[in-house]
Amino acid sequence: MKKKPVIIGVAGGSGSGKTTVANEIYGQFPEQSILMIEQDAYYKNQSHLPMEERLKTNYDHPLAFDTDLLIEQLHALLAHEAIEKPVYDYANHTRSEETIPVQPRDVIILEGILILEDERLRDMMDIKLFVDTDSDLRIIRRMMRDIKDRGRTIDSVIDQYTEVVRPMHLQFIEPTKRYADIIVPEGGQNHVAIDLMVTKIKTVLDSKALI
Repeated sequence: MKKKPVIIGVAGGSGSGKTTVANEIYGQFPEQSILMIEQDAYYKNQSHLPMEERLKTNYDHPLAFDTDLLIEQLHALLAHEAIEKPVYDYANHTRSEETIPVQPRDVIILEGILILEDERLRDMMDIKLFVDTDSDLRIIRRMMRDIKDRGRTIDSVIDQYTEVVRPMHLQFIEPTKRYADIIVPEGGQNHVAIDLMVTKIKTVLDSKALI
């Protein structure tokens, strides 16, 4: 009988470096039985809404996510069943018609800003990380990313941060830090924390290889 896969949750605010941490860990196992699930892939389908309504979506609020589908697909992976992971179309602000086939693996890294907000998700995780980075660094990183990669202006990034991102962080994301098993300061720059996680995952994979 196969052992249940291990789920590692990596949470943190926008620009905290959580994606970098998750990718750094994942990148240490290029030939191993490990996969990454991004919470961003599970934004709700909005195809039934007109574009002007879609543009009002608050992507930093728990209700923006189809958490039921995420939980359903995680349960399938835990049962060693393949899934069709959704793809979100940011240009059209709705779910794409295409999906990505994902095969089950021994270790699942679940990454996203609000993965520790839902108790059902928390209960599925074996290890919960929260990447804790000062707000001034997070806004600078977000500004650089949105201007470079998404063609945003400085004013629009600042407006969105002050009106939506910051209040949502304080209301929904920051409080979930208390659920973390490990708090990782400074995100992807914290190589000690990343090395510790890699060592832990190697132990898990080695133990499964002996079964």
